[in-house]
Amino acid sequence: MLEQLLAGSLEDAATRRLARPLSVVEAEALARVPALDALAALAPADHIKVIAEVKRASPSRGPLADIPEPHALAAQYETGGASVVSVLTEERKFKGSLADLEAVRKAVSIPVLRKEFIGEEYQILEARAAGADLVLLIVAALPQPLLERLYAFTLQLGMTPLVEAHSADEVARAVDLGAQLIGVNARDLRTFELDRDLFGRVADQIPAGAIRLAESAVLSVADVEHYRQAGADAILVGEALVTNDPIATLQSYLNV
Repeated sequence: MLEQLLAGSLEDAATRRLARPLSVVEAEALARVPALDALAALAPADHIKVIAEVKRASPSRGPLADIPEPHALAAQYETGGASVVSVLTEERKFKGSLADLEAVRKAVSIPVLRKEFIGEEYQILEARAAGADLVLLIVAALPQPLLERLYAFTLQLGMTPLVEAHSADEVARAVDLGAQLIGVNARDLRTFELDRDLFGRVADQIPAGAIRLAESAVLSVADVEHYRQAGADAILVGEALVTNDPIATLQSYLNV
């Protein structure tokens, strides 16, 4: 599944590149005001931080919410206390778009993450041109030399790489990069099975000074408490926010 998602995202990027060549997107990216400091926004505090996701659908759950106005939902996230807004831009399975990201960027003053299956520099330039402050780099999808190259390129643009792992070995690869924001995804993107305890088993591998982010399997306050007790500085939440009152749900999580 992960290979299919990455291949689809790269095909879609190639199609967009026909209309907007790399030189055009690069110029737009470099003309943007500097990216916001996501590491400061997610820095450990006396409460858990939340990355709130604009998420219409997923391969595992199917349709979740229509979200005709992603900017309005993102504004609610900011009102509710989210530290970062994540925007899924993958078109085929998650029903997102770069237009969603652009709309969200205009609506909020907090950092914005492009959640996408990234495998080339063009996609990172697109993210910066659209106003993203962070991009997702999935360890399982990228051989280490390519991961290192895309990580360095993200930093060159002044953005924050969210390096996502799904195993102890992948956490070690993220640490080798020097990643300052490491996400541990409870959902195996190869099989889409969930393992909520994975974070707790690998959290100690993430060095002091790096932000520990728990992703997936966050549907209740009990799940937030579980991750907080396991050492999470922040959580990424999508489904629970788009299927419930986003402000009330966010605030219940922030009280943990």
